[in-house]
Amino acid sequence: MTAHAVPHKVTHTKTLLGVFVLLAIMVSLVVASESLYRLFCQATGYGGTTQKAESSSEIILAREMTIRFNSDVDGALPWHFKPVQRSVTVKIGEEALIFYRTINNSTESITGTATFNVIPFKAAPYFNKIDCFCFTEQTLLPGEEVDMPVSFYIDPELVNDKHLEEVKEITLSYTFFKAEED
Repeated sequence: MTAHAVPHKVTHTKTLLGVFVLLAIMVSLVVASESLYRLFCQATGYGGTTQKAESSSEIILAREMTIRFNSDVDGALPWHFKPVQRSVTVKIGEEALIFYRTINNSTESITGTATFNVIPFKAAPYFNKIDCFCFTEQTLLPGEEVDMPVSFYIDPELVNDKHLEEVKEITLSYTFFKAEED
């Protein structure tokens, strides 16, 4: 019997080691999942994630696009947050600058962070933000009111995407949340 006991022990040890390695990989993926998902969305535009650009396009086309602006605030954040203008019409490739007005309605300083997306999702890879308040956390003093800028353009490559021929409007939407404390 001892001849058979050693192989079973080795087999069980290998199986147990394999399970622990698999468990370690799974835990690592869970820990990194938010960062990996964010990178995936930024690279592909998945879920309406816009692109970040260093500068505007050098090509401006005659085709126009209406950009609508939406805003929401999480209930835990006592801020008033609305676009200064509800929409703009821009030529594809043309840089635009718009503002969202934010007011801290509380009696304390609060830091907020904004998430964003573009609808229709399929237009997101062509929506390029040059500058945006959403790139950093925003701290507002009690009662403070600020206009937060968004500078963007629509990539001229959009016109080569047959899935976007019918798209005449894009909605840029933000939701502000209270920033997590360190």
